[in-house]
Amino acid sequence: MTKKHVFVSLLLVLVLCLGVLAGCNTNTPADTKDTKDTQGTSDQPATPAKSYDIVVWVSEIAGVKEQFQEQIDKYAKDNNITINARIEGVTEGESATQMITSVEDGADLFCFAQDQLARLVQAGALTKLGVKAGEAVTEANTPGSVASAKVGSDLYCYPLTDDNGYFMFYDKSVIPEDHLNSLEDIIADCEAAGKNFSFQLKGSAWYAASFFFGTGCVSEWETDSDGNFISVNDTFNSPEGLAALKGMQKLLKSPCFTESSSGTADFSAAIPSAVVVSGTWDVNTAKEALGDNYGVAKLPSFTVDGKTYQLGSFSGCKLMGIKPQTDPEKTSVLQGLATYLTGKDCQLERFEKFGWGPSNKEAAQSEAVQADAALVALATQNEFAVPQGNIHGSWWSIALSPVASAQTATTDEELQAALDSYKAAIDGLFSIDTSGYILVGAWNGWSNSDGNYRMQETDGVYTYTVTVEQSDYMGGRIVTPGNWDSDKGLAQVVSGAELLSEDGGSDNNMVFLEPGTYVVTFDEAKMEITVAKAE
Repeated sequence: MTKKHVFVSLLLVLVLCLGVLAGCNTNTPADTKDTKDTQGTSDQPATPAKSYDIVVWVSEIAGVKEQFQEQIDKYAKDNNITINARIEGVTEGESATQMITSVEDGADLFCFAQDQLARLVQAGALTKLGVKAGEAVTEANTPGSVASAKVGSDLYCYPLTDDNGYFMFYDKSVIPEDHLNSLEDIIADCEAAGKNFSFQLKGSAWYAASFFFGTGCVSEWETDSDGNFISVNDTFNSPEGLAALKGMQKLLKSPCFTESSSGTADFSAAIPSAVVVSGTWDVNTAKEALGDNYGVAKLPSFTVDGKTYQLGSFSGCKLMGIKPQTDPEKTSVLQGLATYLTGKDCQLERFEKFGWGPSNKEAAQSEAVQADAALVALATQNEFAVPQGNIHGSWWSIALSPVASAQTATTDEELQAALDSYKAAIDGLFSIDTSGYILVGAWNGWSNSDGNYRMQETDGVYTYTVTVEQSDYMGGRIVTPGNWDSDKGLAQVVSGAELLSEDGGSDNNMVFLEPGTYVVTFDEAKMEITVAKAE
C-alpha cells in the first residue's frame, strides 16, 4: 500500500470516528436550551438552573391564586428553573398600602390598581423597566394600559388588564330595554318593582365622579418624575359641577337607592337590586343571580334643567409590579415571569375563567373577547370614560364631601357651598407644609393637614401626646401632611401594642382600646413606633 493510500484510509477512519462521537452526544446543556415561548421570554437574560423563592400577591377572587400557580409552574418548567411561589390573595386596591407599609416585607411580584402607581414609585416599591423591556410592553399592549404604567416617560410595571372600569348590570325582568338610556326611567322602574338601585356614590369617589365627568368636569393631576404631585386642573366647582350634583340627587333621594359595596351580590339580597353599577369582576356573580334575566349595558343619561348628560366613568387598568431586589439573577427571573404572566396566553386564560379584559392587543382582538357581552358594555361605556391617571391620595376623601351634601341639600345654594368647600380643600393640598408627620385620626376629625397635630421632631424621632376621647372608633395613624398613604401605623408598633386593638384594618390604623392620653413616638430611621400612656 502506498503512503497516499495509507493517508486516505486513516482520514476515512478519522471521519467515521468523529461522526460516531457526534451521533453519541445527545445531551444539551441546560443553559443552551431554547427558552423562547409564546410570551417572548427569550428576550430575558439566561437564567441559571437554581431555585428561587418568591411571594406573589394576586386578586383574592376564588380561583385566581390557583390559576396563577399553574401559570407560574408552566413558566418554570418551560424555562428549566425552580420557582417556589407563595401566592397570597390581596385586593388590587389594598396591595399598594401593604407594600408601602413595609417594602422589605412586601411581595416580590404584586398586582395593583393603576391609581396606586404614584405612591408606589414614591415609596421605592417598584423596579423600573429597562429600555428593551419597555419597548416590548409598549408594542404588545393597548396605548391606554401602557400610559397607566408610566410615571413621566418611565415604565414601572406591566399591564395586566384593560378593564378596570364600570358599567350597568340589570335585571331584564324589571328594566325594559327602551329605558336603559334614562336614569329617570330606571329609577321609576326600580321604585315600581320595590327593588333597589345599587351605586356606591357616598363611599367611593371612583363611582361618584361619573356624574361630574358626565357634565364635562375634569380633575387632572400632574406629577414630577419622582411621582410627587405638583399641580391640578380641577373644574368640579363650576356650573357643570352644580349640574352633576343636581343629577346625582335624583338617585340619592330616591327610596330605591342603596349604597352598597357588595356589587352584584345585591341581586340576591333580602331586598334585591334590579340595577348594580360594577365591573367585570362581578360578571359570574351576576349571571348566577339573574340567570336568563342577566343584562349589561353602558350607564344611562340624566337630565338637569332641560339638558341631558351621558354619565361618564373612570377607565383604567390593573398592573403587575416587581419589588426591587438585591439579587440581579432573581430580578431577571421576576422580569421574565412578569412578562409571561401578563402576556397573550395567560391573559386569555384569565378572560376565559374570570372574564378579565385583556390589555394585550392580540388577546383583546380574539373572537371570544370581542363577543363577550360585559366587555362590549364596558367598551361602549369607555367611549364616555376618563382614563384614570395618577390622582392625589387625598382627593378620594375630599371628593366625597359634595356627595354627602347632595343627599341632604334642598337648595342650589347649599350645593354650591359644598363645591366651594371642595375647591378650598383641593387648593389646600398644594399650600400645606408637607415636611414631617401628623398624627391623624378620630381625635382631629381625620384632617391630614391639621398643623395642630404635627409631631415634634428631635434627631429624627417624632413625638406627639394625643388625648383620645371615647368614641365608636378610636383609631388613627401617622401620615405625611396632606398625604393619606398609610405607611406608619399598627404594623410598625414595636412597643405598647397591648394598648391597641390587634386589627388595624386595611389602613394600618392604631386603634386604642381605651380612651386616655398617650405618647406616640416614631423613629424615622428604624421605622418603629412606640406607644405609651402619658404619666
